[in-house]
Amino acid sequence: MAEIGGVLTAMVTPFAEDGSVDEAAARKLARHLVENGSHGVVVAGTTGESPTLSDSEDVALLRAVRDELGYGVTVICGTGTNDTRHSEQLTAAAVEAGADAVLVVTPYYNKPNRAGILAHYEAVAAAAGQTPVIVYNIPSRVVVNIGPELLAELAEIDNVVAVKQANNDEIDRVEGLRVLAGNDDIFLRCLRSGGAGGILVASHVVGNEMRAIFDAVKAGEPGRAAQLDADIRPIFEALAVTTNPIPVKAAAEMLGLIPSDRMRLPMVAADDEQRAVVRAALEAHGLLTASAT
Repeated sequence: MAEIGGVLTAMVTPFAEDGSVDEAAARKLARHLVENGSHGVVVAGTTGESPTLSDSEDVALLRAVRDELGYGVTVICGTGTNDTRHSEQLTAAAVEAGADAVLVVTPYYNKPNRAGILAHYEAVAAAAGQTPVIVYNIPSRVVVNIGPELLAELAEIDNVVAVKQANNDEIDRVEGLRVLAGNDDIFLRCLRSGGAGGILVASHVVGNEMRAIFDAVKAGEPGRAAQLDADIRPIFEALAVTTNPIPVKAAAEMLGLIPSDRMRLPMVAADDEQRAVVRAALEAHGLLTASAT
């Protein structure tokens, strides 16, 4: 079983000029991430604009990144939808394509009750076979929150091993699950609470610093971890200037990590004001010079 923890970057999906997935750019980005702090990557997640990717694009993207990184690096694929049958099919395809784990979001829009959520994860976990399943709790996007008691029940499913917790008020330990920070600003707090790591966005641009935070906590150096976290807080704030992944995609383009910050509707690229906020943070952190274009 792959190690589900540490700095796991939720990759943006680069798009070519014709709107197709730019697999070559995705390979390059994945390589950059693991060479700059990331223990592993997540493809086809929220940051990867998964709602606008077809199943065939999801699987092709996963295969490309898996091929680029080999099997020594954790590669996770987002396979959750609000249709259980669809999620089962996509999960099985991702497992066949070499995913080390699948990230499964709470069904959105349908607004299932507790019994429905349990049944959904049981079915998707069965489709995953022996491959680990990470529950993705993000009530700000799906309306439904999976509270600690329900998470504990989900932990009883054999291959449900972790939760990406994007509810900042509920990051405490859950028996039987590894807790992963789902938002950059709670990464350190999650680690301090015994969390296993985070599925992160800012690690596109400050991955080495976020890895250093993880290493400092593990080494019992809380002061160093706190200072590192404080130093990159402005980056966190800039990358939250509007809806994710708009700001991080702009930042990645500015830094030359991807050829373009092109997005698929209904997401649109950052406007001039948003780009200015992102650029100012990158310049202040020494990642860009003021004369850069």
